Amino acid sequence: MRSRTWHFRRPWPAEPQRYERVTAVLHTNLGPLELHLWPQTVPYTVDNFVALARGTRPWRDPETGVHRREPFYDGTRFHRRVPGFVIQAGDRSGTGTGGPGYRIPDEFQPDATFDRPFLVAMANNGRDSAGSRFFVTLAAARHLDGAYVPFGAVRDPASRELAVAIATAPGEVLIERVTVDAD
Repeated sequence: MRSRTWHFRRPWPAEPQRYERVTAVLHTNLGPLELHLWPQTVPYTVDNFVALARGTRPWRDPETGVHRREPFYDGTRFHRRVPGFVIQAGDRSGTGTGGPGYRIPDEFQPDATFDRPFLVAMANNGRDSAGSRFFVTLAAARHLDGAYVPFGAVRDPASRELAVAIATAPGEVLIERVTVDAD
C-alpha cells in the first residue's frame, strides 16, 4: 500500500506575515461575529485567513477556474450549521468541500484541544488539506483533538450568542464581508 503525499501549491511566502494581534469581524446578515485569532501560535494559518479575508492572496474561483485577488469570504454562507455542535463557512462553492485552490499545511500544537465552546479552527479533508473553510465550535468537542487546527476564539458574549443563533437560524446565513484589524 502506498501512502499518500500531499503536494502543496504555495501561494503563501516561505515566511508568513507575522502579526502581534489579529481580530476579524464576520459581518453577517444576522449581525457581526467577532473572532480573536492566535498569530503567535499558528502564524501560517492566521496569515492565510487574513490574506484571504483581505483579498491579498490569489485564489481560484470554483465556478470559472480563474484566479482572483479579491476578498474570498465576502458573499459566502454558513454551509454547515449543527445546533449544539458547530457552524462552518469558507467555501465559495457552498458544498462544504471547496476551497481556494490550494492547501496549507497543518500547524498542530500538542496542547491544542477542543475542551470548550467557541473555538475557531480550519476545516479539512484530512491531514494537511486545509485551505479556506473554517468552523466555530458551539460546545466542547474533544473528538476533534489532533485532527483540526484551532486558530482563534469567539470571545465577546454578543458574538457567542450570534454563533448559537446562526446554528438555529431558519434561513440562509451569509457573510456579507469580513474586516480584519491586525498589527
